[in-house]
Amino acid sequence: MRSMETLTHELAAHAARLVVEEGLDYGGAKRRAQKLLGLPARTALPDNDLVESEVRAYLSLFHADTQPAELAALRRLALRWMQRLAEFRPHVTGAVWNGTATRRSDVYLQLFCDDPKSAEIALIDHQVSYQARSVGGFHGAPVDALSFSSSCPELGEAIGVHLMIHDHDDLRGALRPGRQGQPLRGDHQALEQRMQTEPLS
Repeated sequence: MRSMETLTHELAAHAARLVVEEGLDYGGAKRRAQKLLGLPARTALPDNDLVESEVRAYLSLFHADTQPAELAALRRLALRWMQRLAEFRPHVTGAVWNGTATRRSDVYLQLFCDDPKSAEIALIDHQVSYQARSVGGFHGAPVDALSFSSSCPELGEAIGVHLMIHDHDDLRGALRPGRQGQPLRGDHQALEQRMQTEPLS
């Protein structure tokens, strides 16, 4: 019989494969892995730090020859949109920020606006067709999210870009580090610095 620790790592490994190969978010990947393994709904799921560790291991084992270039292309795409939306203090988060993104990953930008509608107006000015929805914010409260597709010529396909609209005053709290002491998001300058210090290899 598998121990709880072994089961947790097995779940994390399955979830990591789904994240990389199917582009699922961590929550969706963990729930799918739970079903694929035939586990009861009450089974404790691995935390995101463990899943991220397994994602990095999976990438190193199966995608070491392609992932660095795909990540660089997505980071350049993120930078282009951060430049276009600079007035809204954009911060990139998720796989593009932490370095685990592949061509199946979307770009997630968090905007900090004085007026939440101003970001929509900016997209209209850029002639971007977008979909608006509501997602959970930093503390579970709903925030607006604007989603659209953006061409990424380097990858030869369109990539999903998601803008989460936060209040300007949320920026200070957003810059607090995560449980591992690492920043959970970064601005344009921070992303460029990561690209310079994480060379393709």
